[in-house]
Amino acid sequence: MIDSGFETKSVRMELLLLVSFQAPAADVDRIMEAVTAITPLGMGKYDSNAFQSAGGIERYRPLEGAAAGAETVLRERPGTVEVSFELADDQRLAERVVEAIYQAHSYQEPVIRIQPLLASRSKGLDDRSNPNRWWNTTGDWKKATASIKEDA
Repeated sequence: MIDSGFETKSVRMELLLLVSFQAPAADVDRIMEAVTAITPLGMGKYDSNAFQSAGGIERYRPLEGAAAGAETVLRERPGTVEVSFELADDQRLAERVVEAIYQAHSYQEPVIRIQPLLASRSKGLDDRSNPNRWWNTTGDWKKATASIKEDA
């Protein structure tokens, strides 16, 4: 297991924390606003960096003491997503972020996970002429997204 960061010509691999939580898709904006009020989730020249999965089905059964009351039938909740983002390896920061997620979440027992990881950070080299970069291809998702928002 690699237990320290390393560098290549273009990238630094840093020891960070991967934070993930599951929530109804409708809760995500509220939860992420609480998180970014604590930390900008920066990555190079970008902030608010997170990933949200497509919706899935959460399965659970409330037991005695649950806010919903005990039930005998397994519940299935569609539209549950997983969101993940990276934090500095800082326990105090992680504690604040976990508490913010918990307070903004709609669940009695939200699923929040933290895992150590190595994550890439670009060294910011001048690669404007790299033919693989999105700005040098015809598939510019930013222009497509802008036109969709204008049509709405």
